[in-house]
Amino acid sequence: MKIAILGAGAMGSAIGALLHEAGNAVTLIDVSRPAIDAVSSRGLIIQDKAGNKRTVRVQITDQPATIGVVDLLIVFVKCYQTADAVGSALPIIGPHTTVLSLQNGWGNGPRIAQLVGAERVVLGVCYHSATVLAPGHVLHAGQGKTFVGELDGLDRPRLQSIVKTFNDAGIAVEPSGQVLKEIWSKLALNVATLPTSSTVRITADRLLDAPEMQELMKDLLHEVVAVANAQSIPLDFDERWEAITGLLRKLAPGTKGSMYQDVENRRRTEIDVMCGAIVEAGTRLNIATPCNRAMIGLIKGLERTFALAA
Repeated sequence: MKIAILGAGAMGSAIGALLHEAGNAVTLIDVSRPAIDAVSSRGLIIQDKAGNKRTVRVQITDQPATIGVVDLLIVFVKCYQTADAVGSALPIIGPHTTVLSLQNGWGNGPRIAQLVGAERVVLGVCYHSATVLAPGHVLHAGQGKTFVGELDGLDRPRLQSIVKTFNDAGIAVEPSGQVLKEIWSKLALNVATLPTSSTVRITADRLLDAPEMQELMKDLLHEVVAVANAQSIPLDFDERWEAITGLLRKLAPGTKGSMYQDVENRRRTEIDVMCGAIVEAGTRLNIATPCNRAMIGLIKGLERTFALAA
């Protein structure tokens, strides 16, 4: 399969490397000159949690139009980069190209659909853990399941083709007829863990240490479940809390979520498609979401200090 990956950050690089090593024609697309220079000159370095490294010679560019039409475009950029990034990649989207969003949060799919047409879009969630250690050097610390599905829930041949391509590359993928439930299940995880960890600067593996922090996470999760259920998205609080706490207890010491990494590097976060999505839905459905609203205020306050210090 001819594949382009939009966003050569931690996740895009980790997944792109595996797809390339399985024999697919993969090109990474990014705007970071240090990353492009590093990968072009000495290859993409992928490191596992034991410290083992491998170098993957994969193509990378900041000029999507030079790639030619692809079979699959995988979107891994931050939510606030989605419109510009997908817009820049329009020349490589042909009549039979599928655009797969594996981004965090809720709202990326509709944003992409406005640019390429909803009929091209497939959505998914990826439970892998990765961190950029340096330009072109990524720590791929954990591999979980990936779920992908059509917007209308149907099982089309293109979906099976994506599933086979990923599984053949050692990336465990399951097709889902309820992809919105899968997206909101991960959204629940992100809302409960990412802003809480980031605001108090504790790593994800320490989130359960304080009973007070657990109560805050539960309050955030209750709001997610309420707005999801009001939209006929079947989330169960007890199931999600057990899944979240089970995942946190398995994390390696010092694990930093994506938002913690953004805060640490004084970058804009994806709070708008996480807690922001919950507040937006709550406002629309007349459901109170005070804890998620408070998290937005705290994270936006942190982001403001980045801007003031710049």
